[in-house]
Amino acid sequence: MERNLDADAGGEDRYVLDQQVGYLLRLATQRHTTIFQHNTILDLTPTQFSAMVRLAAIGECSQNELGRRTAMDVATIKGVVDRLRSKGLVTLAPDPNDKRRSLISISDDYKAIGPDLHAIGRAITQETLAPLSEEEKSTFVQLLKKIS
Repeated sequence: MERNLDADAGGEDRYVLDQQVGYLLRLATQRHTTIFQHNTILDLTPTQFSAMVRLAAIGECSQNELGRRTAMDVATIKGVVDRLRSKGLVTLAPDPNDKRRSLISISDDYKAIGPDLHAIGRAITQETLAPLSEEEKSTFVQLLKKIS
């Protein structure tokens, strides 16, 4: 006999896991991650994908700037850049104005990858949001921006 755990709390203040924002966001994230993994190229993770999209848009920049523009902390962006570099997707060069830092850029073999990344990103978003109407998609994205 299956027991309804949510019913144990009782009353109007009962805690129903299936209605909690964190739980629902996690489920949505798991679904999106699965879609991402089936559609990405070059075996990129979501953070690596974001870094590559930003680099394609802004061009050469410091690791610190790339971290800020992708909302990643110092440790995370360092790991992302290290992995992109080991895959041969980015190169590092000394900053001519500051010898203590390096500038990151997309490697020559992948300079034209921007349009491919954009197309893949659009396809991933489209599939993730497929259950929603056009109006719901717009509202959903606006609401996510509001709480991000």
